[in-house]
Amino acid sequence: MEAVTETDAGTVTGTITEAVAEADWTTLARDMDALGCALTPQVLTPEECAGVSGLYDEAGLFRSTIDMERYRFGRGQYRYFGRPFPPLVEELRAAFYPRLLPIAREWAARLGRPAPWPDDLDEWLDRCHRAGQTRPTPILLRYREGDWNALHQDLYGDLVFPLQVVIGLDRPGEDYTGGEFLLVEQRARAQSRGTATPLPQGRGLVFTTRERPVRSARGWSASPVRHGVSVVRSGLRHTLGLVFHDAR
Repeated sequence: MEAVTETDAGTVTGTITEAVAEADWTTLARDMDALGCALTPQVLTPEECAGVSGLYDEAGLFRSTIDMERYRFGRGQYRYFGRPFPPLVEELRAAFYPRLLPIAREWAARLGRPAPWPDDLDEWLDRCHRAGQTRPTPILLRYREGDWNALHQDLYGDLVFPLQVVIGLDRPGEDYTGGEFLLVEQRARAQSRGTATPLPQGRGLVFTTRERPVRSARGWSASPVRHGVSVVRSGLRHTLGLVFHDAR
């Protein structure tokens, strides 16, 4: 579903929420069950993508900047947004959360675990804050030629929402080459399984934050998953990351 209204990153059009809502969430849930990730239809226009990636150089919008090579996270740089968020970022989080919630609750039920996530995103974030997780986690990432991101999990504290979203802001194969999104699942008593996904401009990839439920001889078990980014071979790659729990 293509959002057709031209806008920049500071303007909410209403079409973003509609595009997220009108995605085939039954199919997306099935893909999540099979692979631990699922690619959405287009939720941002090229103009909106350019508006978001253009925010990267506005340092006052961000609470911190991370040099990945310094911390041995890979190579490249990303920035965490500070509050208040740009309206487009706020709307994307609000639009995705209720669509991800049924999948999160179903996965928790399969694993026999509690599902502490309320219907309202703000209520969930308030619980995070009362638990000491007060730092916002929407993230804008920039990769240049030779940059990459090591396999990891975005946990940030005891309270974790089990799904997150990354949105491609540039055109793979045109603005950059390489830089595929990587998901690696550690399977019980077997070799790990990897999934590589190019991120089309304006489309989101929903993926598991730390594990997915898999059938086993005794019912369901949790299979740990980590994510990262392959080496960017040329060009410039931006993505917007939406994590639905705040950080300590």
